[in-house]
This record gives sequence, C-alpha cells and structure tokens, in this order.
Amino acid sequence: MSQTAGETAERTTERTATASDTPPDAERLRRWRMVLGADSADSTGRTLTGQDAAMDGALDALYGGGAGKKPNGRGTGGRSAGLGASAPSVARWLGDIRTYFPSSVVQVMQRDAIDRLGLSALLLEPEMLEAVEPDVHLVGTLLSLNKAMPETTKETARAVVRKVVEDLERRLESRTRATLTGALDRSARISRPRHRDIDWDRTIRANLKNYLTLPAPDAATTAGETGATPTGTVVPERLIGYGRSSRSAKKDIVLCVDQSGSMAASVVYASVFGAVLASMRTLSTRLVVFDTAVVDLTDQLDDPVDVLFGTQLGGGTDINRALAYCQSRITRPADTVVVLISDLYEGGIRDEMLKRVAAMKASGVQFVTLLALSDEGAPAYDHEHAAALGALGAPAFACTPDLFPDVMAAAIEKRPLPIPDKEYQP
Repeated sequence: MSQTAGETAERTTERTATASDTPPDAERLRRWRMVLGADSADSTGRTLTGQDAAMDGALDALYGGGAGKKPNGRGTGGRSAGLGASAPSVARWLGDIRTYFPSSVVQVMQRDAIDRLGLSALLLEPEMLEAVEPDVHLVGTLLSLNKAMPETTKETARAVVRKVVEDLERRLESRTRATLTGALDRSARISRPRHRDIDWDRTIRANLKNYLTLPAPDAATTAGETGATPTGTVVPERLIGYGRSSRSAKKDIVLCVDQSGSMAASVVYASVFGAVLASMRTLSTRLVVFDTAVVDLTDQLDDPVDVLFGTQLGGGTDINRALAYCQSRITRPADTVVVLISDLYEGGIRDEMLKRVAAMKASGVQFVTLLALSDEGAPAYDHEHAAALGALGAPAFACTPDLFPDVMAAAIEKRPLPIPDKEYQP
C-alpha cells in the first residue's frame, strides 16, 4: 500500500535529528512541520533549513496539491505538485530522494510518482532508468511498457530487470532448494530401507498392532512396589523408509500465471521461482503465462530475464483456455502439481474452467490456486470464483514469496497446504 507524504516524512525525520541536539518541543514542532507540509503547517512557526528543507521540497514535489510545482519544490504561485516534463528534472529529483531517504522509502516514492504523476513514459528514457532504485514494482512497470520501449532503452531496462532478478534469486533460491529437496526425498516410500533412511513415525504407526506389554521387573515386585506402570515395545515387522534421491524427475510442476496488469509482481516472482525449480533435476517444470492468449515459456526458464521480457502485461483474461493448455500437457497426473496464479477475474467460460479443475483433481493432480505471489497484503480477486474452487478442494489464497517453498513442499507431499491467514481466503 502506498504511503502518504506524512507517513513518508514520519519514517525519515528520525534520521536527521535526535533529541540530544534539539529541545523536545522544537523537535516535536519540526516533525509536525515535516508531516504537514509548508502551507498546512504555518501555525507551527517552524522554518526548515538545510537537509530538512531539501527533504520537504522532494516530498512537496510529489505529494503537494495542485499543479505546476518544479522538482526543487519552488512553485509558480500557490501550493502545487509536479515533477516537470523532462527526464533530466525527474532524474535530479530521483537523485535527491535517494540521497535523503532510505531505499525502502525511495521505492514507495518512485511508485507513487509513477501512479500519481503519470511518469511511466519517462521510464522509456535511459537517463531515467539509470537514476531509479530497482525493485519488483519497477520491473512490473517496465514490462508493461516493453512493447513501446525504444531499442536505445531496452538494454538499460534489461540491466535494471536483471539486477532485481539476481537479487531475488539470491534471496529465494537456497531456501526453495532446501525445502523442496527434503519434500522430494520424503515423498517416496520404500519397504526395505537402510537404517538411516527409516521413517520411524510411519514405521511405528504401521506396527502398532504388534505392541507387546512387558512384565514389571522382578526386583520391583519383591520390593513391594505395587501399581508400577507396565512397559512395552512395538515389534517392527514392517519397516517404512524414505526413498533416496534419483536423477529422474519425481514431480511435474506446472506454473500457470495470469499476466494481467494487476498481477505484475506475481509474474516477476513466478518467473524467478520457475527458473529455480527448473534447475532442480528431480523436478520437471513448465511455465505458462496467459491473458486471452496462452504462451509457453518453458524453453526460456534458464534465464528469467528472457522469461519476463517474453510476457505482455495487461489485456484480458481467459483462465479456462490456459488451463486447457496445461491439462493437455499433463502425462503423469498423480505426480503433477498445477499452480494457478491469478486474481480469478475470468473473461472466458466460468463453468468450463471449474469443470476442468475438477477433472484434473479427479485424475490425481494436485491443484493450488494463488491469488497473488507478492509482498503485498490481501489482493483484489473474484470471491465467487475463489469460493467455487475452494469447494472443489483447490483452496485459493494469497502467498508471499517466503511462503511459496512451503506451499510447494506440501503439495508435493500431498499434505494440507499451509494457508497463511484466514483473511486471504474467500
């Protein structure tokens, strides 16, 4: 969720002064002045100087009211907002906010500038891209502009996207591999395991009928102890063990990703996870993106940047058509996990979509519906379609990137999915 100018200022004023060098009352007035802005805070009697004045100008250029404000915060008359019409002026403003604010706040302000002031077109200029703070949301914006991007800008855009993708891979790859490798090792069962491969929980449950009660020791009996708790043991006639890793693919994963504009962050994360999953030899991974058309990007999974530039954010949505394609590629239903990542606003045939999901589940496919794969809160989605999928045993919920490996591990092992929060369910 975007922050207001006051919330942004509140998060940053602590970085420029402390109570040790400013009297408490003056510091309080200073903070109110930063939160309220110039015209709304005359009653504070506080005049900003130095870095405070520069921060206030950067905030005012974005969050001030009206129109006509220049990036340096000096208006043409009356309180106003704006960043000018040229890339150099915006680039200077971007440099200012990176100087005065932490990276997390810079990303919020960039996003607000694009949304509030319509700066998307300026991202087509290389000088602008070199000045921005790369993040997932910026990548989504660049992908939406991909078809309109001139050749002189594309290489710079790819460098920005690659920086974000490589950062995500470093953050997500190790945990994804560790979680899914464990799930794959434990998903297979063998009846003659080595000692170190024995699954003791399953072995004990399978042999409870062989429980033997042992008599109390003689010494305790002769000492006059009565009511001693009898001991017993389980005779493990049948051992159950974990299967050992093999080079052949144990599971087929199909990521079916809605590339409508509202799903931009989900497309970025799904592409990175798709590349990570594709690099695991025990998984066979397919990545399918769709709007009203369906595109199979599996052959590009070795480079998630190529995958992302192969998408086209925006347009309509035909989930039924996408699921029909995925269903046609399933050869081992019992060993297949289909992950639909969509807000479920279906433009195709709703009843056919639900019938297709029901048919896949009846054949043994594990079907998971993620309403979003992003760092944000509860997404907007079609509640009716989500409830209908839940009734089919395909619960729909939002998922953060950190939780995705656990969701996949549960699906591989056919365990209940770790749904994070009831508020994200239909």
